Amino acid sequence: MPEIELKTEIKASIDVVFDLSRSIDLHKISTQHTNETAIDGKTSGLIGDGEFVTWRAKHFGVYQKLTSKITEYNRPTLFVDEMVKGAFKSFRHEHHFEQRSEGTLMTDYFDYVSPYGWLGKLADMLFLKKYMTNLLKKRNEVIKSFAESGRYKEVIDL
Repeated sequence: MPEIELKTEIKASIDVVFDLSRSIDLHKISTQHTNETAIDGKTSGLIGDGEFVTWRAKHFGVYQKLTSKITEYNRPTLFVDEMVKGAFKSFRHEHHFEQRSEGTLMTDYFDYVSPYGWLGKLADMLFLKKYMTNLLKKRNEVIKSFAESGRYKEVIDL
């Protein structure tokens, strides 16, 4: 099972970073290159405890759907989303937040299992883990940019 860990230091309050991380609207902005859109469940605003969203996006030239649900929620230090239905055999994405003197440390733990047995494992080694890491890095760059520039007010109300 591939595991991805990313740490991102953001010069903004933990509340801002936490809310940007669960913003459906900001997620759409960070994934414009995949034409990602929320089509069911929570389709805009801030996703919360027990809520789900179904995304439709184009990856590797094919439109796919993925539904994830918030399975753990402890504002403002942690939330977890897990795949309910989609292309992976499973995935779990933990979002951790720690207030620091200079802002917030955001840590992502993303664990997933690819479908198709050994073919999925081969895809992980050849390109999928790198692709997923880059998607998460892009998302985190957008969160950081919106948080540090004050643009967060465009997508969240505090």
